[in-house]
Amino acid sequence: MAKHKACQELSDYPREVTLSTLRLRALPPTILCDTWLESLNLDRNKLKRIPGISQLCNLKKLILSKNDIVNFPKEIQSLVHLEKLDLNQNQIRVIPEGIFSCLLKLKHLRLNNNRLRDLPKDLAACQGSLQYLNLSNNLFQDIPQAVLDLASLQDFYIQNNMLHQLPVGLFTGRPLKMFKANGNPLREPPSEVCAGGIRQILSYFSQLQTCQVQEDRRVKTMFLGASLAGKSTICKSLQQRRAVPLSEEERTVGIEISEFCIQDFMFLFWDFAGQLEYYMTHHVFITPQALVILVINFKQYQLNDKVFKELVGFWINNLFMRIPNSVVLPVGTHIDCCDEGEVEAKKQDIMNRIHAMLEERRTNLIHFINNLEDSEESEIYVDQWNRLKEMESRTLTILDLISVNCTDYQDIKRLEAAILGHVRNEEIFPNVIRMLPPVYKEVEAAIVDVVQSEGTAEHGMMDLNLLLSELAQREHLTGIGRELLQDVLRYLHHVGLIIWYEDIKQMENIVFLRPAFLITMFKLFVRYHLVQQIESISVDTLVGEHATIRDQSNWVWTFKSKAMLCQQAMRALVKHQLPLEGLEDIFEEMMGRKSQKGKLFSLLEHFEICLEVRNTEKLNPAAREFVPGKPWEVAQSHSEACYLFPMYLNHSKDVSEVWGGDHAEDLHLRAYFSPEVPESFFQRLMVKACSFYSTHWVAKTMCLLVCSGKPLLIKENNQKGYSYIELRCRKPAERIEFQITWDLVMAIISIIRKLSDEWPGLHICLKTPCRTAVCPAEFVWPDLDGKSTVTKEDIKTCGTCSHQFRTELLLPKVLSDVEAPAAQPAAHYYVTSYGTTTFGPSNVHVSRQNILDE
Repeated sequence: MAKHKACQELSDYPREVTLSTLRLRALPPTILCDTWLESLNLDRNKLKRIPGISQLCNLKKLILSKNDIVNFPKEIQSLVHLEKLDLNQNQIRVIPEGIFSCLLKLKHLRLNNNRLRDLPKDLAACQGSLQYLNLSNNLFQDIPQAVLDLASLQDFYIQNNMLHQLPVGLFTGRPLKMFKANGNPLREPPSEVCAGGIRQILSYFSQLQTCQVQEDRRVKTMFLGASLAGKSTICKSLQQRRAVPLSEEERTVGIEISEFCIQDFMFLFWDFAGQLEYYMTHHVFITPQALVILVINFKQYQLNDKVFKELVGFWINNLFMRIPNSVVLPVGTHIDCCDEGEVEAKKQDIMNRIHAMLEERRTNLIHFINNLEDSEESEIYVDQWNRLKEMESRTLTILDLISVNCTDYQDIKRLEAAILGHVRNEEIFPNVIRMLPPVYKEVEAAIVDVVQSEGTAEHGMMDLNLLLSELAQREHLTGIGRELLQDVLRYLHHVGLIIWYEDIKQMENIVFLRPAFLITMFKLFVRYHLVQQIESISVDTLVGEHATIRDQSNWVWTFKSKAMLCQQAMRALVKHQLPLEGLEDIFEEMMGRKSQKGKLFSLLEHFEICLEVRNTEKLNPAAREFVPGKPWEVAQSHSEACYLFPMYLNHSKDVSEVWGGDHAEDLHLRAYFSPEVPESFFQRLMVKACSFYSTHWVAKTMCLLVCSGKPLLIKENNQKGYSYIELRCRKPAERIEFQITWDLVMAIISIIRKLSDEWPGLHICLKTPCRTAVCPAEFVWPDLDGKSTVTKEDIKTCGTCSHQFRTELLLPKVLSDVEAPAAQPAAHYYVTSYGTTTFGPSNVHVSRQNILDE
């Protein structure tokens, strides 16, 4: 009886305790007395040491992430039953020997976001148990030997360190299923190979076993700058090794690609058009690990803020946000139109202003970091703090400005020598030399041969299986298989030689051997003076598309007023702007017809450049019957599709009228962007958001969505120092409706956050303005962990005006027991490239294309 009573008392003890975000500086004595505790969560506190933790001898799970730990706690060695240990996001520099040799049951170890350079040798003692290891965002220059001894390792993350090489032993003799090493200056294997995953890395090392490794000295060079700066002139002059004058009519439309050698380096030049209309497509092709040549027209440049922002600052800001670790070489052109003193003054002014921008960014980041550290609740901002610290460690490398006269070949030669000198500098370009198996170069050479052969169409668009068949006919590639070809294509896609979108289902079997063709297709619709192009479509072209002059007038009116083009108009535009000779075999495939979507539209939607809109005014008699619990089948619409291009929107009157004006009682928040809302960000957000909610109204800087009768206004304000996107909803009439309303808001916030991942140098902070009319204060949102619940507090007090508000008026919160509606399944909003979504009544979770954070 006594034994039964003792067992009963033991069962009453909690096996799991969570003490997160309590600002603890020491462990509570009551916790240390609970020796039967199995799980202890202490994340987001102020702990520097954990004395007494050794008393919890039955502990299996210990979470110490996001604290202030500098010295690794030696007491952990007494926790011999430990299976999971999280010490990520601290300031640990060294882990002493003798700890892991006691943790023989350890399965899961997080050490990411610390200051580690090495691991203790005794980590190898966990070789039979450790399955998950995260070392990302540390200072490792090599894979520690102890990691190579972990025979049971399945998931290994080591992103954003300083690795140059990966040992082949890491990928053999263990059941490794997940490996990520992006953000390292890797040469062997190159990061482009690692992007293909474990199977491609194994294929890479397998190829090296049978042959000698070869060096690939290739530099992707991106020419950016305002219109008529001289980018194309420099490109062609460097390529042809002579001064090549170009007229204004010969300027770049969209993006042009060329390749040539300077001594032992191969340069792949991407010449980006400077007109703002084309910037909408730049995110598709601008990549990290490239040399950026920023071309500035000295004839146009003036010593004032406005001109600097237009010709230089705009590009520097966007490079900050898009590829913050890039190397930028400013080049001043048209110096033959300026006297010598003027050139020097402009050169000095530009460099001073660029460095002032660098310093302003640095001080702003320090200001943001200090604000979070000085907050009374700093523990709830740890993720934001870490993001800012990562941004602080990244900065543009600005090389000395070179001024050239593009009509003088001696200046072109001087520029060429400077470029070559920079790319040879390993401190600036640590991974410019990649180590490759010979088959990579052999396949590349064979593809060039295929492109240049008479049997290949001018567009260079080829089926993957056909390409494999063509290559297999080469004597030295007779044994090439589909998987090896895909590995090489994946590499060539990443370096910019070909384009292959294997992650887009409609495009997975199509290879663009001439990337310029796809870029040409993009620029048919993303270009300046598009209205004039529509107006100039010939009668013969109209007749070929079964259209009339009146249809053409309607296309122009619809585009001017609604930024929309119907499929018929887009087919006619392509025929008008491109000679169809040589394109007959792929025109229908790329453009589609009525109910059939062309591949080009799938690409434009995938990159959030346009949105498909179909006429839904009439009921569809062919629609399937809706049966709860059974899969919903969408009936094929026979109406002609139209495509909305948000970049061409202008008027906001219609949206404002439907919205009916802001109300004082509205729920609203702002997502603040630093340094600014990136160009094209809001337009892409609209495409993504409207793909979920079919009832919407859009304008250049406003978008109104309606879900279950609840309107949500999204509005952009982009001023220097005050850039934000505002979300505003009507206040729910009943308290139980707040959760549904906040779920709608959280769905859009999740899209904003996912989209912002493409700008690693961008900082976003969510704030809700105080509801007191004259109060300037704002409530800063805590870190978001993917759930819709942000806080459990019932009341929030403004620190400025001292007014108190129900929390659900400011932030998403857990409903109290009195308010709680009946239990319902969670809502999952799956953000895909095409807006596929599943709805439910509560907690919103957003993922993209099955890519989840580890």
